[in-house]
Amino acid sequence: MRNILIIEDEAAIAELERDYLEVSGFSSDIAGTGEEGLQKAKANTYDLILLDLMLPGMDGFELCQQIRKIRDIPILMVTARKEDIDKIRGFDRGADDYIVKPFNPAELVARVKAHIARYDRLVNRKQLKHEIHVRGLHIDQKARKVYVNEEEKILTAKEFDLLTFLATHPNQVFSKDHLFERIWGYDSMGDISTVTVHIRKIREKIEENPAEPDYIETIWGVGYRFK
Repeated sequence: MRNILIIEDEAAIAELERDYLEVSGFSSDIAGTGEEGLQKAKANTYDLILLDLMLPGMDGFELCQQIRKIRDIPILMVTARKEDIDKIRGFDRGADDYIVKPFNPAELVARVKAHIARYDRLVNRKQLKHEIHVRGLHIDQKARKVYVNEEEKILTAKEFDLLTFLATHPNQVFSKDHLFERIWGYDSMGDISTVTVHIRKIREKIEENPAEPDYIETIWGVGYRFK
């Protein structure tokens, strides 16, 4: 049975989410504060986290960032706030999806199932093989080689790491800040503009038409996504 952590300070909403999830075959735990949610996330194994933004004490943005440091599982933010800037902040801190209150419980359960299924496919892919094949692109992670239509393309170490990170997280949007932290680390020399430069160079090497990329998509105002 899959286990879900619900971090929600409104008891009625938390109970509603738990009821619908349990009817659909999930087990779930509830935490009413950010601090309690972080403790549960550290102490237990979960397949997905439903995270409210407006929490007492530690808010959902900070909590998402803290959880992402210790758990690589889907995080769905649930909130009444509809502003795009909140969605961008959520994605920037590691959220995988965003659902606005009031929500359709059936849609919430459907999204939970979809994200867990997608995560399972990614985990299985990583466990079963070290090679990624997407259309004409072939990434050999062990040999650290990249081929496009069977022709080898020479990438620098950081270009390879950036491309591989995006390719192993397909259809997820990552901000420049997030990519810089994951690939370079904030304690390294340079700034986030280097992400843009590396994306451009990768596109020049793997895309048939870098101006209209087939693999690395720009999400304006947010970041990049491997499609």
